Amino acid sequence: MKKERTEIIKSADCGNSPKNAFVQAIAIALETGEADPESFAPTVTWDTSATDRIEGRTALIEAIEARSVPTKVVIEHAISHGRVGAATGETIMANGHRRRFSHVLTFTNSKATTVATLKSFR
Repeated sequence: MKKERTEIIKSADCGNSPKNAFVQAIAIALETGEADPESFAPTVTWDTSATDRIEGRTALIEAIEARSVPTKVVIEHAISHGRVGAATGETIMANGHRRRFSHVLTFTNSKATTVATLKSFR
């Protein structure tokens, strides 16, 4: 089944920063359910709450793909420094429900090409 198209409003923080743009792309993937598996380390962990952890690339991709498709995702900020990045924004669902989010990422290296850990706050 094909997923519906989500309207994406991107942050102005990413203009000249490939690392910030990658952080933004990961946040969009987490919110829309469409992710490139190669963006995540095979041993990636995703803390979705204080007590829930998803471990491994396959489990993470399955969890992302199982998410409901929002009608709109607004990325307010996407920033990075060294091996850490963060994105904040809002997701709007078809029923009008609005949810704020913040995703904090740790990369496998300072080039920020692969995500090692994720912590999400909603």
